[in-house]
Amino acid sequence: MRGKALVVALVLGLATACGGGGGSGKAGTAGHEEGVPTISITPANGTAKAKPDAGVTVTASGGTLSQVLVKLKDADVPGTLSADKKTWHSSWTLIPGGKYTVQAVAANSKGKTANATSSFRTIDDTARTTISNVIPDPNEKVGTGMPIFIQFNKEVPDKAKPIIEKAIEIKSTYPTVGAWRWLDAGESFNGLPSLVFRTKDPWQPNQKVELVVHYAGLKIGDAVYGDKDVTRKFRIGDSHVITVNNRTHKLTVKKNGSVVRKWGVSLGTGGDVQGDGVDHLKTTSGVHLTMDHSRLERMVAPGKKKGDPGYYDEQVPFATRISNSGEYIHQNMDDPSCLGDRNCSHGCVRSPASDAEWFFGWSYRGDLVTINGTGRDLQWSNGWGYWQLPFEKWTSGSKLGQPITTAALGGQTSPSAPPAQPSTPPTP
Repeated sequence: MRGKALVVALVLGLATACGGGGGSGKAGTAGHEEGVPTISITPANGTAKAKPDAGVTVTASGGTLSQVLVKLKDADVPGTLSADKKTWHSSWTLIPGGKYTVQAVAANSKGKTANATSSFRTIDDTARTTISNVIPDPNEKVGTGMPIFIQFNKEVPDKAKPIIEKAIEIKSTYPTVGAWRWLDAGESFNGLPSLVFRTKDPWQPNQKVELVVHYAGLKIGDAVYGDKDVTRKFRIGDSHVITVNNRTHKLTVKKNGSVVRKWGVSLGTGGDVQGDGVDHLKTTSGVHLTMDHSRLERMVAPGKKKGDPGYYDEQVPFATRISNSGEYIHQNMDDPSCLGDRNCSHGCVRSPASDAEWFFGWSYRGDLVTINGTGRDLQWSNGWGYWQLPFEKWTSGSKLGQPITTAALGGQTSPSAPPAQPSTPPTP
């Protein structure tokens, strides 16, 4: 976060100091006496329309930088000092319309020093493409399969996509390998163009995750820039792994590797192939994720109107969504003799009332739910079916084309105990 990051500055003991500043229109410089270091600051003092994506650069000649302090109001602006200590550059882009101040000191081996200052403003032309939503919610506890969504109000220009990826920081208690993938509105579960992070293997349970998108000042279009940074903190909870077997009509729940509950279920009957060639009454097989919870969910027959054979319009209690094609784990509302014996549902995972209610309250968003043996595959873009893609194919959707490893929170490099879950989701 810009307002809380520590400025990168090296402070040395200074024997003498002399002041100086740059004029407008050129980079600020200081140091005019023979043998005194020279400091150059860009943007120059008095600049009124500095480009946010150019950042701040401070350079020294005839010596090395001993102090650089850049401020946006009272907040320090982070930056990096080069190995030879001659150049300092801000770490991230600048906020559009921001007023910045720069103070720099350089010194040489003879004890000569120079000071330089600059005060400038950045251009205030922000893009109409903005970050409109981030998932998970602030401080939410989620499952080990949970993706991270950065969603936009409109499609992002292709030129801006790699810039955005480079401007994202993810930290977690345990460093984790994952990758970003861009989804257009048609692939997104809620119709918002999205950038989605998925881990290679499930998250280690019981850890913290922090996300910072340094979006302010990124060049999103011609002479327009991202409006503001976005941050999000959330938690990974216990490992919840749910498997559903269509052949045995049984659902099994594991918490941190141990079975905690089982019950009989009824899946989709099949037999309703519509114009799209899909049998909409079959439950999809594959690795699903729990998406949301509804105390009372209205369910309507897809592609049918009132009076058509097979039409239904019902209010169903304790519904936990697992796809975008109308699949839930929910309370059974019909013939209870089907549960654990045969398929009677319209495609959902019908469960006894007590088990559906328990699961509704127990599960997190992002829990792994693997369904086997139905004869209809879950498409990767159906809801949060992202675990259906091999990780290498998932990574190919990144504009940078490579996985990343999250930075460690709190200095930990590995969990204190082995994860109580498989390293990969069960094979569909």
